[in-house]
Amino acid sequence: MSTRLQDASLEFLGLHEDTSIYGLRAPQLSNRYFILSGPGTRHLMAYPEVVGYDSYLSMLPATVAALRHLFPQGKGGDVDILTILRGGLNYPVEEACFRNGIRVRDIHFVSCERTIEDHIITGLDIKYEKLRVTHDRTLVIGDIIATGDTLRLCLDQVVDRFRRRGGSLRKIIFFTIGGTRAIDLMEEMAAEIRNVFPAFEGFECFFYEGIFTVYEDIGATGINVPDIDFGWKGGIVSPDFRRYVLDHPYSLLEKCIIYDGGARRYEIPVHFHEALEYWEGIWGRADRIDPVKLVGEKLGYDRPLSFGEWLTHNHFRDLMDDSLKKIWADERELLENAAALSLEAIAHQRINAINTILQQYE
Repeated sequence: MSTRLQDASLEFLGLHEDTSIYGLRAPQLSNRYFILSGPGTRHLMAYPEVVGYDSYLSMLPATVAALRHLFPQGKGGDVDILTILRGGLNYPVEEACFRNGIRVRDIHFVSCERTIEDHIITGLDIKYEKLRVTHDRTLVIGDIIATGDTLRLCLDQVVDRFRRRGGSLRKIIFFTIGGTRAIDLMEEMAAEIRNVFPAFEGFECFFYEGIFTVYEDIGATGINVPDIDFGWKGGIVSPDFRRYVLDHPYSLLEKCIIYDGGARRYEIPVHFHEALEYWEGIWGRADRIDPVKLVGEKLGYDRPLSFGEWLTHNHFRDLMDDSLKKIWADERELLENAAALSLEAIAHQRINAINTILQQYE
């Protein structure tokens, strides 16, 4: 976890239609950070079966809710959209702006490609950019943030171009299925950008469902991918998403809360083969995986906690929600009964389900 989040707590800011909006409170943060939780994003992030245009639509209501929080109806506003190809195309920021009456003045593009060898990111390369530089611009961006390396490279490029061509940035509004490393990166970059553009107001970052972490190793399964796969341990997950996963418990054991966003939308067979590879790996080594260790890893803590400990651990101590005690009790029961899970049977069921869907795309 980022050290900046150690004393952080969630504050419930309101409900827009079906989307809960939480604010992150921490004295050491200079930017504003939020967590959004809605039916669509919960379903998207619990099930790899949500693919194609449905994955885009699932994020739209929460994105509309976020912009309405920042730009209340009647106050208008205008922004530029920066699309980081290709993952940024998954995010419905242009349509959300339209639905909120926010004028989009320009759409910029930067293409940043990862070089991956044997599941390890070995480099990044910007291959294309289209930037129209003007003054005092608010950028709206949507992209997955795991290590943050892609965002760092792209924003360095954008800031440099705006500086060289006499433009300036006022604010960056960011939407992400992302991890805790985004916090440190945005805090550092806000200070750096202010050195270039003193009037820069900072980042307003919206995380869908939680501020997750990336695996540092292969995990309890022995097959998770470091710096790519997302998890809960050390992150801040919305109570709404925790509840949803408890009601759909196999989703807790998925490879991560989202597989590669680009493949999920644009290379669907590739996405399903990745999901299948994971569950076949679980099936093949089920007798060597400790289910108690795996469930603890997925929940983010490896021993039963008291209710007070659980609230503090999950950064919920400032939430006045009567449902929290039930979530805590159900998670405790799941952890205590984890030894009885048949990982082989669960994996077999998931393999059959994914293979059935995969036939529609091959």
